Amino acid sequence: MRFLLTFALLAAVTTAAFAADKGYEISVRIKDFTQKELYLGYYLGDKQYLRDTAVADAKGNYVFKDTANLGPGVYLVVLPPDNRWFQILITAKEQHFSLQTSLEDLNENISFSGSAENELFYRYLRFLSDLSQQAEPIQKQIAETTDEQKKAALQKEIEDISKKVKEFQTKFVQENAGTFAAAIVNANINDEMPAFEGTDEEKTLKAVYYLREHFWDRLDPTAPGMLRTPFLFEKLDYFVNKLHYQQPDSLIVAIDKVLARLRPSEETFRFYLVHFLNSFATAKLVGMDAVYVHLAEKYYAKGDASWISEEQLNKIIENAQSLKPLLIGKTAPDILMQRRDGAKIRLHEVQSPYTILYFWRHDCGHCKESTPIMKTFYENFKDKGVKIFAVCVKFREEIADCWKYVDENGTNDWIHTADPYLVSKYYTIYNVKTTPQIYILDAKKEIISKNIGAEQLEEVMTRIMEMDQKK
Repeated sequence: MRFLLTFALLAAVTTAAFAADKGYEISVRIKDFTQKELYLGYYLGDKQYLRDTAVADAKGNYVFKDTANLGPGVYLVVLPPDNRWFQILITAKEQHFSLQTSLEDLNENISFSGSAENELFYRYLRFLSDLSQQAEPIQKQIAETTDEQKKAALQKEIEDISKKVKEFQTKFVQENAGTFAAAIVNANINDEMPAFEGTDEEKTLKAVYYLREHFWDRLDPTAPGMLRTPFLFEKLDYFVNKLHYQQPDSLIVAIDKVLARLRPSEETFRFYLVHFLNSFATAKLVGMDAVYVHLAEKYYAKGDASWISEEQLNKIIENAQSLKPLLIGKTAPDILMQRRDGAKIRLHEVQSPYTILYFWRHDCGHCKESTPIMKTFYENFKDKGVKIFAVCVKFREEIADCWKYVDENGTNDWIHTADPYLVSKYYTIYNVKTTPQIYILDAKKEIISKNIGAEQLEEVMTRIMEMDQKK
């Protein structure tokens, strides 16, 4: 159980308040450790945070103490200057205890007074350590031997050790039901999957469905303390991102399942709702803004995020509302624009199997990089039913520079448009906060793809055409 430790010094490091009736007091003594300070950290999500600092007293004891209770979970006692560390369990009932160990072997020499949970936890860790030491030389022999018969015998020894681990875990969970230590062990037992028949692809698919169905058999994500463990985030991330297709509809189903499981624990539900919203607010994959819109509408707009201010809530909802009409599969909003000669033209008037809607500015650095790429793209695809509907996002007298730029760069064969007085409100309708922006529309003006760079356009367009031909 080794985890990378990185500290983030945050002003607010907890996500909920706990009763402050008695607070916490954890006394630590480490033989041969002579540093002035000792740190207490904890796990949250995929990171670790600093919770408290203890200063050595005259006898070399360190006491972590506060009037506010600690949130239950797996904590880390961290030793400067090299950040060696060991783990301890904190539960709602066990917030006052002492421990001692030695610098020589922090985990092996540790003992507790007043914490039955930690005694259980370290009994389990020592068992794993003992069997790991037994397995290590056997695994080394397996890697080094070329004798298949000997290798098979050694592999049998490893399987026997694995069987002992599983038997110990099962017995440990049964005998210590209701404890935090047992919940941790139970959540990390890997049950054997049944053998599936069929092709390799069919077997893989059946395994995925099986893992989805049985994912929650041993994991109770709302158990007290589970939020602050080093594995919950990894497991939930695996469920969402490995056991489900990485496309919006599938991810929405997965996230809804996770949040439904987490709802009984207000703190855990809150943490992961915020996590998912933030993840998809900044998602790089095309179309993932649909997940953001779903979360905003289903949870935030319906009162499930009572912890945020009204101003923040309104921003999230308004952002989702602005994104919703622009999701992949939606019909691109029609806009009435003006051509260079003053003639009016609507986006939906363009008759073409594919239309590239391109928002740009003549003084935009990225646009200047994109223009030559777009020009080459158009030369290669204009005879394949592709047109470019370009919108220069400038106003009034500045639009003259748009036409000048068009002449200088030889893109006169595109459909160039502008809106000097923003009558069409395209700036708001298409949420044009940055340029360039590219949308790929089909013959019905439905959005096929968006938020891609000019350098990706040829590859994406080729793939779209190949898919359409197969249909």
